[in-house]
Amino acid sequence: MVAILDEGFRVLAADVPHLLPKARSRARAQLATKAGSCPSVLPAGELSLVFLTDSALAELHGSFLGDPSLTDVITFEADTLAGTAGEVCVSVDTALRYARESGRDFAEELTLYLVHGLLHLAGYDDLAPARKRRMRLAESRALQLLQQREAIPSFQATPRRRR
Repeated sequence: MVAILDEGFRVLAADVPHLLPKARSRARAQLATKAGSCPSVLPAGELSLVFLTDSALAELHGSFLGDPSLTDVITFEADTLAGTAGEVCVSVDTALRYARESGRDFAEELTLYLVHGLLHLAGYDDLAPARKRRMRLAESRALQLLQQREAIPSFQATPRRRR
């Protein structure tokens, strides 16, 4: 999934003004190349994907962002000096709950959370309304690319064992 998005996801010219400043040069470089030599919009380096419970993600949310409330995704940006592309932390509990409540497929819901986090690493932001709209459109394009390539991971939720 990550490799397909890394190779095949393209930023649109209309997205660039809505990206965070650090990501605009990567996006412009991608737009200037032909599809066959498309550079990634993701930062270079090791990528960490972390699957957590609601309580574990809320604890991170509180520790690092000063807000201990539940959330679905937290993204920690790249550290080029350390050679990392960033870290995407997602709540499996939230994905499972939302999938059940809305009748959505769990694997697609969890994949959406991962895509959302990866787009944050690529410079998309969802705090301002215009940026949020651009991010939602980018999420749709990324998910469509994964569906076309039959690359939605086959995540399955299994009940946790009580200790």
